[in-house]
Amino acid sequence: MTDFCKISFPESNFVPITLECHQSLSEHLMVQNSPVLFGCRTGICGTCLVEVIGDIPPPQPEEQEMLETLAHNHTNMRLACQVDVTGNIQLRKI
Repeated sequence: MTDFCKISFPESNFVPITLECHQSLSEHLMVQNSPVLFGCRTGICGTCLVEVIGDIPPPQPEEQEMLETLAHNHTNMRLACQVDVTGNIQLRKI
């Protein structure tokens, strides 16, 4: 059985997308022409900084280091290219 996750974009006109859990969020958002922009897709440029509403695993050390620079003390901020989607979430572009 495959689990699916719904990604929605509150306060925008973008239609929610559905993908298999643990699939690459950045690849799906690029194909769907989402409001989230991407640069490097490796977690070093910060272009895809978003607010995440929902449960996701904590950031890996490399992402955490970048988040401390870009969004210090904002626990809901993440780099969309690094997010491991494990359930339904909402994304807000910063």
